[in-house]
Amino acid sequence: AGVAAGGCLMVAVQVPSLWRQLTSRRPAPRASGTDAEGRPMRLALVAAVLLFALCRQSQVLVERFLASTLPAGAISHLNYAQKVAQIPMTLSLMLCTVTFPVVARALADGDTERARTRVQRDLALASALVLLGMCAVIACAPQLTELLFQRGAFTAEDTAATAAVMRVYALGLLGQTLVGALVRSYFSAGRPRWYPVAAMAAGIAVTSWTGAAAVGPFGVAGIAAANALGITVTAALLLTGLRKGRRATADGVSIQLRQVLAELSRPV
Repeated sequence: AGVAAGGCLMVAVQVPSLWRQLTSRRPAPRASGTDAEGRPMRLALVAAVLLFALCRQSQVLVERFLASTLPAGAISHLNYAQKVAQIPMTLSLMLCTVTFPVVARALADGDTERARTRVQRDLALASALVLLGMCAVIACAPQLTELLFQRGAFTAEDTAATAAVMRVYALGLLGQTLVGALVRSYFSAGRPRWYPVAAMAAGIAVTSWTGAAAVGPFGVAGIAAANALGITVTAALLLTGLRKGRRATADGVSIQLRQVLAELSRPV
């Protein structure tokens, strides 16, 4: 209840500022016809981004629902494992967050080549960082869990269970990072794109179906594996949508997948 109330308050604090932005009538330097088309576009963009975020966060709801059928402690193991395993992803996505204005400015100026180069470099570097973090999580999961949580009611058995789930979660870190990096490319032009929402919905469907089938025989590890598979499917769909050779428009930036893979394959 506290988490839900806090989330609602976070939204409520930002609503007044959002409303002022959406209803502002500041004169635009372009023709009035273009300005008239701008407001519906902005509303559609906000809707697309919110729906994408909602679909992505619903993964947690699906996992918790499936884990509610398991013995006591399963949801805690999922939660702790997920929070720790996602640290490498968060660190790697900081780069994409910092360079997002560069991509948006390049697209606004019509320089798609500069935007493409920046996105490809970000993808390669973020992927390399998260792969290193994934290896560290898989190798050191028991030690990390023991250091952070093993005290009081959190026993050695809980440590072993959480570490096992953490290792499975880590398999989806590359997909999580790619989704976080790629979605910026779709929305960086300031235009509504519904393909990312559809890709995320497809990933949620895979997570739900796979999790429902795997929770019985594999328990918590099956739920974590379903999460990794679902987010990987979403990442693959987003990569396909940005692949160079598809219809290129000002709505986003295409990428050369082979060049990104070549950057990743270079020795450190």
